[in-house]
Amino acid sequence: MPDLIVPPTYAPIPSAIHPRHAAIDAQTAIWAEEFAIGSTELRGRLVQQDIGTFAARILPEGREEVVSLLADFVLWLFGVDDGWCEESALGHRPGELSGDLHRLLRVAQNPEAPLLLGDPLAEGLRDLRRRIDRYGTAGQAARWVDTLREYFFSVVWEASHRADGSVPTLGDYTLMRLYDGATTVVLPMLEMGHGYELHPSERDHTAVRAATEMASFIITWDNDIFSHHKESRGPGYYLNAIRVLEHEYALSQDQALTAAIAQRDRVMRRFLRLREELDAQASPQLRQYLVSLGHFIRGSQDWGITSLRYTTPDDPANLPSVFSDTATDYGDDPLDIPAISWWWELPSIGGIPHGSSLPTAVPTAAALRTA
Repeated sequence: MPDLIVPPTYAPIPSAIHPRHAAIDAQTAIWAEEFAIGSTELRGRLVQQDIGTFAARILPEGREEVVSLLADFVLWLFGVDDGWCEESALGHRPGELSGDLHRLLRVAQNPEAPLLLGDPLAEGLRDLRRRIDRYGTAGQAARWVDTLREYFFSVVWEASHRADGSVPTLGDYTLMRLYDGATTVVLPMLEMGHGYELHPSERDHTAVRAATEMASFIITWDNDIFSHHKESRGPGYYLNAIRVLEHEYALSQDQALTAAIAQRDRVMRRFLRLREELDAQASPQLRQYLVSLGHFIRGSQDWGITSLRYTTPDDPANLPSVFSDTATDYGDDPLDIPAISWWWELPSIGGIPHGSSLPTAVPTAAALRTA
């Protein structure tokens, strides 16, 4: 398969990183060994992929203990995604996978339940849940479990396509990618990292939900672009936006890459405009949340072109070393994808109700610094 050359992608959001990123990354490697996440071979790969640094880019001014929690959780997610879904026979058996994931979900809901005792992923999940209870609210813990359910549901859907060797439509793939990229599971930790809880009247406001979904789209499309080399070189089935676009529109790989970049650029521009509109009338907590969405987007970009997970030095990927200040697409029409076209058709934002929220905590990190 010919190599794709990924050009510098549009990155209008400044880069930032937590000053304790090296210590957080080292602690995550220790946590992975303590709970024996994944096989020895998989764990050896994961601890070299700068996952702690990724979390430090998502929460550059967050509380260090929550950044560490996020890093451990992301590594745990890769233990599930790589170890169960992509690199084992279980990932080709959606029914069996669903049962195993529901048992894990029960552990997340009720860590005291006598299920999967001694199982490394379950014991790691119990530790994560205890720390979520320590640093978050009951509502944030409940939302974390709900988003974990969304993620599990979506990877079972992906397993059904893996079992059949089929490629979904662009519409279906886009909808499920909002969840199987595990971006929504991170969202409660954006609040925890700064010691506040958004009121439902803000978090569930249609425009705020649209901005959140746009961030998920950009992050997952970027991931598909940066991970295509790694995934397409694998021995088995892979599912990726570039492959879906090839299939949907009978495109070459290069044409599909160009189309994917244009799609994410159009959504990025829509996200920036909407975030500016929301910021003008947002509470301090919502402003912080919108800033954190931006860090999540840019942190994913920075990590995507530097982590050994995607650069694959033994078989180097043609990834950019810099980003671009210029978008490739300046269209303002909705993307022709029914599940997300409503992002361009929002009613007037009007006043966003400000419910009572937990006060923003003083971050333990030093002032944000550029990477």
